[in-house]
Amino acid sequence: MRIFSKGLLPALLAGPLLPLGLHAQEAAVTPNGVVAAAPASDWKPIDPADLMVMDLAPDAAGKARRVVIQLIPAPFSQGWTENMRKLVAARWYDGIAVVRVQDNYVVQWGDPNSEDEAPDTNGDTARAKPLPGRLEVLAPGDYTAAASALPEDVNGANADAYAARTGFVAGWPIAGDEKASWPIHCYGTVGVGRSMSPDTGTGAELYAVIGQAPRQLDRNIAVVGRVIAGMEHLSSLPRGPGIMGFYTSEADRTPILSVQLGNEVANLPGFEYLATDSASFARYRASRANRKDGFYDVPAGGVDICNVPVPIRQASS
Repeated sequence: MRIFSKGLLPALLAGPLLPLGLHAQEAAVTPNGVVAAAPASDWKPIDPADLMVMDLAPDAAGKARRVVIQLIPAPFSQGWTENMRKLVAARWYDGIAVVRVQDNYVVQWGDPNSEDEAPDTNGDTARAKPLPGRLEVLAPGDYTAAASALPEDVNGANADAYAARTGFVAGWPIAGDEKASWPIHCYGTVGVGRSMSPDTGTGAELYAVIGQAPRQLDRNIAVVGRVIAGMEHLSSLPRGPGIMGFYTSEADRTPILSVQLGNEVANLPGFEYLATDSASFARYRASRANRKDGFYDVPAGGVDICNVPVPIRQASS
């Protein structure tokens, strides 16, 4: 049974292009139409120095696979993002691998040998990859920032099942209460793998959300970024057969060839996001909550914050 006709699919997806074949007035009230109509002044550039460019090994057909991750800005998770910058500078991520793919949950990457023991007193070499020095050790309290980081008048603020307030700050979905604010786990969110609390991880082990937003992780693990390009290279990977989706064979892992900051990568396109304090974003969010085009008969009357993905596009040259 086909739920949507092929001709309607573009109208159902949020993105920077107008849906083909729709009446102009109808297109203007869809998320696509609102984004396409946003003036250039409502788009803000993303600094290439805030991008991590991860090149995976080519796929079976020899096609290159590149994933671009935007690091979260201050005041959120800065200890971890600084660790990640140090790991990139040391080229530590080069040569590690995707070690876990759990359906409707996460893709995780790190050193496959990270559980090996350190060198013993005889000087025998462990297989685990040594971490560079000067990595910061973070406390669980660093998962949150001051409550004032999420202003009361933030565009689109509303309560949900996990927080008293939610809204958008500088292009990022943020939750909060009277005591603190914190970044949210949505599809494409990148976080830091860790062991049992009080361990918080260093940033050497990372994951990306590939399923329904696991908001129970909020404030329990560090959110450090989001995938803004190449998500298909992670979400389409084969699911791991082991416990929690871990791969049980080295041959199944996807090697990571290199990770660089965006300002180190030649010919990397520029990226920009729709400013979340703009009138265009307010209209976009309203259209996500209350579709009034020809396909929808019953407006929902509301929308989960993770179902308002902040539009990100390649900047025009």
